[in-house]
Amino acid sequence: MYTLLETDYKIIKGKENFDYNVTRDLFTEYFLEFDYVFGDYSYGKLRLKGFYDSDNKKVRKINDIKILDKYIVEYCAPGSKTFLLKKCKN
Repeated sequence: MYTLLETDYKIIKGKENFDYNVTRDLFTEYFLEFDYVFGDYSYGKLRLKGFYDSDNKKVRKINDIKILDKYIVEYCAPGSKTFLLKKCKN
């Protein structure tokens, strides 16, 4: 479990690709509302994107966790290192 801005997250996928310090430095309050935070290293830089559970009332087609695989294919560099964090329920 990792704490980012006083919120706990667990790694769902890509633990070997997760760098807490780099993620912490990029993580802002913007990501706190999302159920998941996806990270990918494209061209040597970490990018973060928020996703919601499919049953979250804020979910939209572009940020539904069920489209994650499609997002990776369409928006991430081929073979890029990725990880997925899930917000822990308090």
